Amino acid sequence: MSRKVTIADIARELNLTGATVSRALNNRPGTSESTRRLVQATAERMRYQRDRIAYSLRSGRSHIIGVIIPSAEINFFGSVIHGIENMANQHGYNVLIYQSNELPAFERKGIATFLGTRVDGILASIAKETTDFRHYLEVKERGLPLVFFDRANDSLHIPSVVVDDFKGAWYATEHLVHQGYRRIAHIAGQQHLKIFRDRLEGYKAALAANNLPVDDTLIYYGNVSIEAGRQAVRHLLAQARPPDAVFAVEDFSALGAIKELKDRQVSIPGEFGVIGFANEAFGEHITPSLSSIDQQTVQMGKEAFKLLLEMIEGGAGQVQHHTKSRIILEPVPVFRQSSLRRPLHGGQQP
Repeated sequence: MSRKVTIADIARELNLTGATVSRALNNRPGTSESTRRLVQATAERMRYQRDRIAYSLRSGRSHIIGVIIPSAEINFFGSVIHGIENMANQHGYNVLIYQSNELPAFERKGIATFLGTRVDGILASIAKETTDFRHYLEVKERGLPLVFFDRANDSLHIPSVVVDDFKGAWYATEHLVHQGYRRIAHIAGQQHLKIFRDRLEGYKAALAANNLPVDDTLIYYGNVSIEAGRQAVRHLLAQARPPDAVFAVEDFSALGAIKELKDRQVSIPGEFGVIGFANEAFGEHITPSLSSIDQQTVQMGKEAFKLLLEMIEGGAGQVQHHTKSRIILEPVPVFRQSSLRRPLHGGQQP
Protein backbone atom coordinates (compact mmCIF):
# COMPACT_ATOMS: atom_id res chain seq x y z
CA MET A 1 0.00 0.00 0.00
CA SER A 2 1.38 3.42 -0.97
CA ARG A 3 2.44 5.82 1.79
CA LYS A 4 0.14 8.76 2.57
CA VAL A 5 1.40 12.07 1.14
CA THR A 6 2.19 14.68 3.80
CA ILE A 7 2.78 18.44 3.86
CA ALA A 8 6.51 17.67 4.27
CA ASP A 9 6.45 15.72 0.96
CA ILE A 10 4.91 18.67 -0.87
CA ALA A 11 7.43 21.03 0.74
CA ARG A 12 10.37 18.86 -0.43
CA GLU A 13 8.87 18.61 -3.93
CA LEU A 14 8.68 22.41 -4.22
CA ASN A 15 11.69 23.31 -2.07
CA LEU A 16 9.49 25.29 0.29
CA THR A 17 9.08 25.25 4.06
CA GLY A 18 6.31 23.20 5.63
CA ALA A 19 4.82 26.38 7.11
CA THR A 20 4.55 27.96 3.65
CA VAL A 21 2.82 24.87 2.24
CA SER A 22 0.41 24.77 5.19
CA ARG A 23 -0.52 28.44 4.76
CA ALA A 24 -1.09 27.94 1.03
CA LEU A 25 -3.26 24.84 1.52
CA ASN A 26 -5.38 26.60 4.14
CA ASN A 27 -5.65 29.89 2.21
CA ARG A 28 -4.07 31.82 5.06
CA PRO A 29 -2.16 35.12 4.61
CA GLY A 30 1.61 35.05 4.11
CA THR A 31 1.94 33.48 0.65
CA SER A 32 1.64 34.97 -2.82
CA GLU A 33 -1.20 34.01 -5.14
CA SER A 34 1.22 32.24 -7.49
CA THR A 35 2.70 30.19 -4.63
CA ARG A 36 -0.75 29.29 -3.34
CA ARG A 37 -1.83 28.04 -6.76
CA LEU A 38 1.41 26.10 -7.24
CA VAL A 39 1.10 24.40 -3.85
CA GLN A 40 -2.54 23.49 -4.37
CA ALA A 41 -1.88 22.14 -7.87
CA THR A 42 1.05 20.06 -6.58
CA ALA A 43 -1.04 18.75 -3.69
CA GLU A 44 -3.72 17.64 -6.15
CA ARG A 45 -1.16 16.00 -8.44
CA MET A 46 0.43 14.14 -5.52
CA ARG A 47 -3.06 13.16 -4.25
CA TYR A 48 -2.57 14.82 -0.91
CA GLN A 49 -5.46 14.31 1.52
CA ARG A 50 -5.93 16.54 4.53
CA ASP A 51 -5.88 14.81 7.93
CA ARG A 52 -9.31 15.99 8.96
CA ILE A 53 -9.00 14.87 12.57
CA ALA A 54 -5.77 16.77 13.07
CA TYR A 55 -7.19 19.78 11.22
CA SER A 56 -10.30 19.65 13.41
CA LEU A 57 -8.19 19.65 16.58
CA ARG A 58 -6.13 22.63 15.37
CA SER A 59 -9.03 24.71 14.03
CA GLY A 60 -11.67 23.72 16.58
CA ARG A 61 -14.02 22.84 13.71
CA SER A 62 -14.69 19.62 11.83
CA HIS A 63 -16.51 21.27 8.89
CA ILE A 64 -19.08 18.50 9.24
CA ILE A 65 -22.76 19.00 10.03
CA GLY A 66 -25.19 16.30 11.10
CA VAL A 67 -28.70 16.02 9.68
CA ILE A 68 -31.45 13.91 11.27
CA ILE A 69 -34.37 13.01 9.02
CA PRO A 70 -37.40 10.90 9.98
CA SER A 71 -37.30 8.72 6.86
CA ALA A 72 -35.17 8.40 3.74
CA GLU A 73 -38.13 6.80 1.94
CA ILE A 74 -40.06 10.08 1.91
CA ASN A 75 -39.08 12.21 -1.08
CA PHE A 76 -39.81 15.39 0.89
CA PHE A 77 -36.78 14.84 3.12
CA GLY A 78 -34.55 13.86 0.19
CA SER A 79 -35.44 17.16 -1.43
CA VAL A 80 -34.61 19.11 1.76
CA ILE A 81 -31.25 17.27 1.92
CA HIS A 82 -30.59 18.39 -1.67
CA GLY A 83 -30.96 22.02 -0.55
CA ILE A 84 -28.77 21.46 2.51
CA GLU A 85 -25.98 19.77 0.54
CA ASN A 86 -26.10 22.45 -2.14
CA MET A 87 -25.27 25.12 0.43
CA ALA A 88 -22.89 22.91 2.42
CA ASN A 89 -20.76 22.23 -0.66
CA GLN A 90 -20.53 25.94 -1.39
CA HIS A 91 -19.16 26.58 2.11
CA GLY A 92 -16.77 23.62 2.40
CA TYR A 93 -18.90 21.48 4.72
CA ASN A 94 -19.56 17.76 4.62
CA VAL A 95 -22.95 16.35 5.58
CA LEU A 96 -23.64 13.28 7.73
CA ILE A 97 -27.23 11.98 7.50
CA TYR A 98 -28.94 9.89 10.19
CA GLN A 99 -32.39 8.35 9.75
CA SER A 100 -34.56 8.19 12.88
CA ASN A 101 -37.21 5.92 11.33
CA GLU A 102 -39.71 8.11 13.23
CA LEU A 103 -38.51 6.56 16.53
CA PRO A 104 -37.19 8.51 19.56
CA ALA A 105 -34.57 5.83 20.38
CA PHE A 106 -32.97 6.17 16.93
CA GLU A 107 -33.21 9.94 17.18
CA ARG A 108 -31.29 9.90 20.48
CA LYS A 109 -28.72 7.54 18.95
CA GLY A 110 -28.28 9.91 16.03
CA ILE A 111 -27.67 12.85 18.37
CA ALA A 112 -25.11 10.80 20.33
CA THR A 113 -23.35 9.80 17.10
CA PHE A 114 -23.11 13.41 15.96
CA LEU A 115 -21.79 14.57 19.33
CA GLY A 116 -19.15 11.82 19.22
CA THR A 117 -18.20 12.84 15.68
CA ARG A 118 -17.72 16.45 16.87
CA VAL A 119 -19.97 17.94 14.22
CA ASP A 120 -20.05 21.73 14.02
CA GLY A 121 -23.85 21.81 14.12
CA ILE A 122 -27.02 19.75 13.73
CA LEU A 123 -30.09 20.12 11.54
CA ALA A 124 -33.06 17.99 12.60
CA SER A 125 -36.67 17.18 11.78
CA ILE A 126 -38.44 15.70 14.80
CA ALA A 127 -39.66 12.08 14.65
CA LYS A 128 -43.42 11.53 14.80
CA GLU A 129 -43.20 9.47 17.97
CA THR A 130 -40.96 11.88 19.92
CA THR A 131 -42.62 13.46 22.95
CA ASP A 132 -39.54 13.72 25.22
CA PHE A 133 -37.11 16.33 23.91
CA ARG A 134 -34.29 16.07 26.47
CA HIS A 135 -31.75 14.96 23.85
CA TYR A 136 -32.34 18.16 21.89
CA LEU A 137 -32.14 20.27 25.04
CA GLU A 138 -28.78 18.63 25.81
CA VAL A 139 -27.47 19.79 22.42
CA LYS A 140 -28.73 23.30 23.17
CA GLU A 141 -27.17 23.29 26.66
CA ARG A 142 -23.81 22.29 25.19
CA GLY A 143 -23.91 25.39 23.01
CA LEU A 144 -23.80 23.33 19.81
CA PRO A 145 -25.71 25.05 16.97
CA LEU A 146 -29.03 23.28 16.35
CA VAL A 147 -31.77 24.15 13.86
CA PHE A 148 -35.07 22.35 13.30
CA PHE A 149 -36.61 22.10 9.84
CA ASP A 150 -40.19 21.21 8.90
CA ARG A 151 -41.04 19.61 12.26
CA ALA A 152 -40.19 21.93 15.14
CA ASN A 153 -41.20 22.50 18.75
CA ASP A 154 -41.60 26.15 19.68
CA SER A 155 -41.50 25.47 23.43
CA LEU A 156 -37.82 24.48 23.13
CA HIS A 157 -36.87 27.94 21.76
CA ILE A 158 -34.65 26.35 19.12
CA PRO A 159 -34.32 28.12 15.74
CA SER A 160 -36.36 26.58 12.93
CA VAL A 161 -37.24 26.77 9.25
CA VAL A 162 -40.81 25.74 8.49
CA VAL A 163 -43.57 26.25 5.96
CA ASP A 164 -46.74 28.11 6.97
CA ASP A 165 -48.73 24.95 7.71
CA PHE A 166 -51.85 26.84 8.81
CA LYS A 167 -51.97 28.79 5.56
CA GLY A 168 -51.24 25.69 3.47
CA ALA A 169 -54.13 23.83 5.10
CA TRP A 170 -56.36 26.84 4.52
CA TYR A 171 -55.43 26.85 0.82
CA ALA A 172 -56.13 23.11 0.52
CA THR A 173 -59.51 23.25 2.27
CA GLU A 174 -60.72 26.40 0.54
CA HIS A 175 -59.76 24.93 -2.83
CA LEU A 176 -62.09 21.99 -2.14
CA VAL A 177 -64.85 24.46 -1.22
CA HIS A 178 -64.32 26.34 -4.49
CA GLN A 179 -64.58 23.04 -6.32
CA GLY A 180 -68.09 22.55 -4.95
CA TYR A 181 -67.43 20.10 -2.12
CA ARG A 182 -69.42 20.75 1.03
CA ARG A 183 -68.74 17.93 3.51
CA ILE A 184 -64.97 18.07 3.69
CA ALA A 185 -63.19 15.64 6.00
CA HIS A 186 -59.66 15.86 7.38
CA ILE A 187 -57.21 13.02 7.97
CA ALA A 188 -55.15 14.49 10.80
CA GLY A 189 -51.71 13.59 12.15
CA GLN A 190 -50.37 13.19 15.68
CA GLN A 191 -51.34 16.35 17.53
CA HIS A 192 -48.22 16.63 19.71
CA LEU A 193 -46.44 17.79 16.53
CA LYS A 194 -47.00 21.46 15.79
CA ILE A 195 -47.14 21.03 12.00
CA PHE A 196 -50.08 18.65 12.28
CA ARG A 197 -51.89 20.87 14.83
CA ASP A 198 -51.45 23.87 12.56
CA ARG A 199 -52.84 21.97 9.57
CA LEU A 200 -55.90 20.93 11.57
CA GLU A 201 -56.47 24.52 12.69
CA GLY A 202 -56.06 25.82 9.13
CA TYR A 203 -58.66 23.30 7.93
CA LYS A 204 -61.12 24.39 10.62
CA ALA A 205 -60.55 28.09 9.95
CA ALA A 206 -61.12 27.69 6.20
CA LEU A 207 -64.41 25.88 6.78
CA ALA A 208 -65.59 28.58 9.19
CA ALA A 209 -64.56 31.36 6.78
CA ASN A 210 -66.70 29.73 4.09
CA ASN A 211 -69.72 29.30 6.38
CA LEU A 212 -69.35 25.54 6.60
CA PRO A 213 -69.69 23.78 9.96
CA VAL A 214 -66.72 22.11 11.64
CA ASP A 215 -67.98 18.57 12.17
CA ASP A 216 -65.74 16.61 14.55
CA THR A 217 -67.07 13.35 13.09
CA LEU A 218 -65.31 14.27 9.85
CA ILE A 219 -61.88 14.49 11.52
CA TYR A 220 -59.95 11.22 11.57
CA TYR A 221 -56.76 11.05 13.62
CA GLY A 222 -54.30 8.77 11.82
CA ASN A 223 -50.61 7.92 12.09
CA VAL A 224 -49.54 9.46 8.76
CA SER A 225 -49.30 6.48 6.42
CA ILE A 226 -50.94 4.88 3.39
CA GLU A 227 -52.82 2.48 5.67
CA ALA A 228 -54.07 5.39 7.80
CA GLY A 229 -55.54 6.91 4.64
CA ARG A 230 -57.31 3.65 3.82
CA GLN A 231 -58.64 3.30 7.37
CA ALA A 232 -59.85 6.90 7.36
CA VAL A 233 -61.90 6.39 4.18
CA ARG A 234 -63.43 3.18 5.57
CA HIS A 235 -64.39 5.04 8.73
CA LEU A 236 -65.72 8.13 6.96
CA LEU A 237 -67.77 6.32 4.31
CA ALA A 238 -69.45 4.22 6.99
CA GLN A 239 -71.08 7.32 8.48
CA ALA A 240 -74.77 8.14 7.98
CA ARG A 241 -73.73 11.36 6.20
CA PRO A 242 -70.36 10.60 4.62
CA PRO A 243 -68.08 13.35 3.33
CA ASP A 244 -67.63 14.21 -0.34
CA ALA A 245 -63.95 15.28 -0.06
CA VAL A 246 -60.93 14.93 2.18
CA PHE A 247 -57.91 17.05 2.97
CA ALA A 248 -55.16 14.70 4.14
CA VAL A 249 -52.42 15.98 6.46
CA GLU A 250 -49.77 14.64 4.07
CA ASP A 251 -49.51 12.83 0.73
CA PHE A 252 -49.09 9.24 1.94
CA SER A 253 -52.40 9.41 3.80
CA ALA A 254 -53.92 10.99 0.68
CA LEU A 255 -52.53 8.14 -1.43
CA GLY A 256 -54.14 5.60 0.93
CA ALA A 257 -57.44 7.47 0.64
CA ILE A 258 -57.29 7.34 -3.16
CA LYS A 259 -56.47 3.63 -3.13
CA GLU A 260 -59.44 2.84 -0.87
CA LEU A 261 -61.82 5.04 -2.87
CA LYS A 262 -60.76 3.35 -6.11
CA ASP A 263 -61.22 -0.10 -4.55
CA ARG A 264 -64.76 0.98 -3.68
CA GLN A 265 -65.26 2.32 -7.23
CA VAL A 266 -65.90 5.85 -5.99
CA SER A 267 -65.28 8.36 -8.79
CA ILE A 268 -62.44 10.83 -8.12
CA PRO A 269 -62.94 13.79 -8.36
CA GLY A 270 -66.56 13.49 -9.58
CA GLU A 271 -68.00 11.97 -6.41
CA PHE A 272 -65.11 12.59 -4.04
CA GLY A 273 -62.23 15.09 -3.98
CA VAL A 274 -58.80 14.47 -2.44
CA ILE A 275 -55.91 16.82 -1.65
CA GLY A 276 -52.74 16.14 0.33
CA PHE A 277 -49.79 18.11 1.71
CA ALA A 278 -46.04 17.96 0.83
CA ASN A 279 -46.18 17.48 -2.96
CA GLU A 280 -44.34 14.16 -2.88
CA ALA A 281 -42.83 13.08 -6.22
CA PHE A 282 -45.31 10.23 -6.73
CA GLY A 283 -48.26 12.65 -6.74
CA GLU A 284 -48.08 13.63 -10.38
CA HIS A 285 -47.59 10.02 -11.55
CA ILE A 286 -50.56 8.27 -9.94
CA THR A 287 -54.09 8.12 -11.39
CA PRO A 288 -55.76 10.43 -10.71
CA SER A 289 -52.81 12.71 -10.12
CA LEU A 290 -52.76 14.12 -6.59
CA SER A 291 -53.42 17.73 -5.66
CA SER A 292 -51.15 18.87 -2.86
CA ILE A 293 -49.38 21.75 -1.11
CA ASP A 294 -45.72 22.22 -2.00
CA GLN A 295 -43.48 23.11 0.95
CA GLN A 296 -40.53 24.62 -0.98
CA THR A 297 -38.32 21.80 0.23
CA VAL A 298 -35.06 22.75 -1.50
CA GLN A 299 -35.40 26.31 -0.26
CA MET A 300 -36.16 24.97 3.23
CA GLY A 301 -32.88 23.04 3.18
CA LYS A 302 -30.92 26.08 1.98
CA GLU A 303 -32.43 28.39 4.61
CA ALA A 304 -31.83 25.83 7.38
CA PHE A 305 -28.15 25.51 6.46
CA LYS A 306 -27.69 29.28 6.19
CA LEU A 307 -29.20 29.77 9.65
CA LEU A 308 -27.01 27.01 11.09
CA LEU A 309 -23.89 28.50 9.45
CA GLU A 310 -24.64 31.91 10.99
CA MET A 311 -24.71 30.26 14.39
CA ILE A 312 -21.52 28.25 13.76
CA GLU A 313 -19.56 31.29 12.61
CA GLY A 314 -20.94 33.47 15.39
CA GLY A 315 -19.84 31.12 18.19
CA ALA A 316 -21.63 30.53 21.49
CA GLY A 317 -22.96 34.08 21.66
CA GLN A 318 -24.59 33.74 18.27
CA VAL A 319 -26.20 30.44 19.32
CA GLN A 320 -27.86 32.22 22.23
CA HIS A 321 -28.82 35.16 20.00
CA HIS A 322 -30.68 32.88 17.60
CA THR A 323 -32.74 31.00 20.17
CA LYS A 324 -35.96 32.61 18.89
CA SER A 325 -35.23 32.69 15.15
CA ARG A 326 -38.00 31.25 13.00
CA ILE A 327 -38.07 31.34 9.21
CA ILE A 328 -41.52 30.70 7.72
CA LEU A 329 -41.78 29.77 4.03
CA GLU A 330 -44.85 30.32 1.87
CA PRO A 331 -46.82 27.17 0.91
CA VAL A 332 -47.48 26.73 -2.82
CA PRO A 333 -50.75 25.03 -3.93
CA VAL A 334 -50.40 22.44 -6.71
CA PHE A 335 -53.80 21.46 -8.10
CA ARG A 336 -54.12 18.24 -10.12
CA GLN A 337 -56.85 15.78 -11.13
CA SER A 338 -57.79 14.42 -7.68
CA SER A 339 -59.55 17.65 -6.65
CA LEU A 340 -60.44 19.42 -9.90
CA ARG A 341 -64.15 18.83 -10.29
CA ARG A 342 -64.44 22.24 -11.95
CA PRO A 343 -62.00 24.07 -14.23
CA LEU A 344 -59.78 26.64 -12.51
CA HIS A 345 -60.39 30.20 -13.67
CA GLY A 346 -57.64 32.79 -13.98
CA GLY A 347 -58.85 34.93 -11.10
CA GLN A 348 -59.83 32.07 -8.80
CA GLN A 349 -58.12 31.97 -5.43
CA PRO A 350 -56.63 28.69 -4.26
